[in-house]
Amino acid sequence: MASKSAAVLLSVPGPDGDREVRLTSPDKVYFPERGITKGEVVEYYRAVAAPLLGVLRERPTNLKRYPDGVDGEAFFAKRLPKGAPPYVETARVTFPSGRTADSFCPTEQAVLVWAANMGTFDFHPWPVRRADTDRPDELRIDLDPQPGTDFADAVRVAAEARVLLGDLGYVGFPKTSGGR
Repeated sequence: MASKSAAVLLSVPGPDGDREVRLTSPDKVYFPERGITKGEVVEYYRAVAAPLLGVLRERPTNLKRYPDGVDGEAFFAKRLPKGAPPYVETARVTFPSGRTADSFCPTEQAVLVWAANMGTFDFHPWPVRRADTDRPDELRIDLDPQPGTDFADAVRVAAEARVLLGDLGYVGFPKTSGGR
């Protein structure tokens, strides 16, 4: 069995100066096929923090976590996990069932690093801002290939959706997740 690597403290820019974020087991392999470690995933999220926060900022966000790496069992965290640092902000959301939760609400690079340290690979933002969670400000059309279809079919449907949105006076932006 491989030895467990020691935790390290990362200095991450925050709104009022640097924050210290603890990275545990940086040598833990998250993507065995390529040998990509937790530390490398964290560094990737540090590198893409600005554009990622442009998409996530102020949005309640579900986390898809893979604490044992991509080959382990994944789960969705719809509520802010216990033990979150005080700088991790939340948004109160109401589910269709009527139940409420304090959902992760990314506002700065340190929260992305903290989430990546917990094995978060996927960030799933709500189409609302935390200031008004009852009024979506985005329309999302999910074009995942279904049985009997492939990515080329999704591309053709996306092109037609773009034309329709244009006819309605809207601008569409593609987003791929690589899931299917």
